[in-house]
Amino acid sequence: MRYALGIEYDGTDFFGWQRLAHGPSIQAEVEAALSFVADHPIEVTCAGRTDAGVHARCQVIHFDSDARRDERAWMLGANSRLPHGVSVLWTRRVRDDFHARFCARARRYRYIILNRAVRPALQARYVAWERRPLDAKAMHSAAQVLIGEHDFSAFRALSCQATHARREVLAISVRREGDRVIFEIEANAFLHHMVRNIAGSLLEVGRGEQPFEWIARVLEKRDRALAGATAPAQGLTFIGPKYPAEWQLPPQVTL
Repeated sequence: MRYALGIEYDGTDFFGWQRLAHGPSIQAEVEAALSFVADHPIEVTCAGRTDAGVHARCQVIHFDSDARRDERAWMLGANSRLPHGVSVLWTRRVRDDFHARFCARARRYRYIILNRAVRPALQARYVAWERRPLDAKAMHSAAQVLIGEHDFSAFRALSCQATHARREVLAISVRREGDRVIFEIEANAFLHHMVRNIAGSLLEVGRGEQPFEWIARVLEKRDRALAGATAPAQGLTFIGPKYPAEWQLPPQVTL
């Protein structure tokens, strides 16, 4: 039997989603908790890996088990074993051909910048900080050129292992809410560090260091060295994937 789970986590104290030999990961914690509930080893597959320090509002995973547990038992049992900062939000029994990664049609991220003179204290785990005033309208205008299918080589990490850099951005926006500048992006898929590299480039526009037309030139040149620095991890949250309605998953992850 195959199950899909929605998971929320604070990535601050982890080395990222992926299981590692040299540090704590969300995947390892989730697999250990589910293995306890199932009483046999469980391996999970996620919709999209997140880096060290990156959070998730609704990461989606799938796993297989013949253990006789209802959906509520999987959720409550796993949560009883997970560390603070990681929670299972929901569980659904799904068809055996469901795949958390390959069935997703879109993925969404949000990057939050606290834009004020004083560094954050209470919000430090969840926002990036920029003391210089940012022009959110200029950042939004600059970002619109990224909509559509493009080669995003200029915004991928040098260590990115994807076979190609073509991705389709479905929506992108930058807005100001008080002292926060909020950058949101939705795409069919993302490259390694793609969102943080775009955020770092948009920050240069927001600070007035580059004109808004600069983003288009960087995209066209396909050269990572021309783009801005990688923005800090703590401002980034994986909002979640989106699936066709046929999978009957909760509304927050359904197209």
